[in-house]
Amino acid sequence: MTIATPTPHAANYSVAVLGLGAMGLPMATRLASALTVHGFDIAPARLALAADAGITPFDSARSAAHGVDAVLLAVRNGQQLRDVLFGEAGIAGVLTPGAVVIMTSTVGIEDVVSVADRLADAGVQLVDAPLSGGPVRAGQGDLLIVVGAEPSAREKAAPVLDLLASTLSVIGDKAGDGQAFKTVNQLLCGVHIAVAAEALALADSLGLNVESTLATLSAGAAGSFMLANRGPRMLDAYTEDGAEVLSRLDIFVKDMGIVTAAARSFGLATPVAAAAEQVYLLGQASGLAARDDSAVIRVIAPHPSV
Repeated sequence: MTIATPTPHAANYSVAVLGLGAMGLPMATRLASALTVHGFDIAPARLALAADAGITPFDSARSAAHGVDAVLLAVRNGQQLRDVLFGEAGIAGVLTPGAVVIMTSTVGIEDVVSVADRLADAGVQLVDAPLSGGPVRAGQGDLLIVVGAEPSAREKAAPVLDLLASTLSVIGDKAGDGQAFKTVNQLLCGVHIAVAAEALALADSLGLNVESTLATLSAGAAGSFMLANRGPRMLDAYTEDGAEVLSRLDIFVKDMGIVTAAARSFGLATPVAAAAEQVYLLGQASGLAARDDSAVIRVIAPHPSV
């Protein structure tokens, strides 16, 4: 793995951000501090917020993407990625040869590779750049971004990536390499969240003070980022509204499905990941899909012991 060298931002560089939701708008706002940014969202209120932030709003994805140097996409899955690019109102036909599509989501290796091949036929390169970090960090340019792309594509996308990332790691030279890395990353994240839920549920069942147990665990050898980050939100999981939704539970249904499918394709046993996947599937079946992923504790212990 190598760390990318920052590239000076191009004064006349333009980027279209398609989708101005919780992550899209702060990313677009950050980019607008140095680049020309086109924005599109199906919600008029989000377009109005974008305009206030110095982003030029457009009434369609195709019009926003027309003639830009780069398009920044955050999609839910491979089908949505194909729809945005190649569907009835897809943008691929209006992209200028030499442009890049920067894909920031986790959708799986095969989908990204197949889309990259189709774009290449039109002279457009795909930059596989899954990211980590929430909306606040996105607005501050403090994201972790892992990139898989040809060197020429990385160079073209550098003005965007350099503005958004505090840590920019080049994991490989082709589209799909970023997805491969993120698949490994999500295996660990998904397992860590599920096992944190088990640990806190056990502490509660044993009659321990869960808040002090969490603080002590986080300070010791058993601590992890996910325990420290999701643990406090798990303590709110039993309230009427639950914890603030920062990452939906059904995202890990998708991501753990990508993990286990990838492992099966190589004949690799991942029994711990498979068990975690079932926990998230149970959460989804229990009506927790749209809740914060910390609500997975309610699968382990539907009600607190006290």
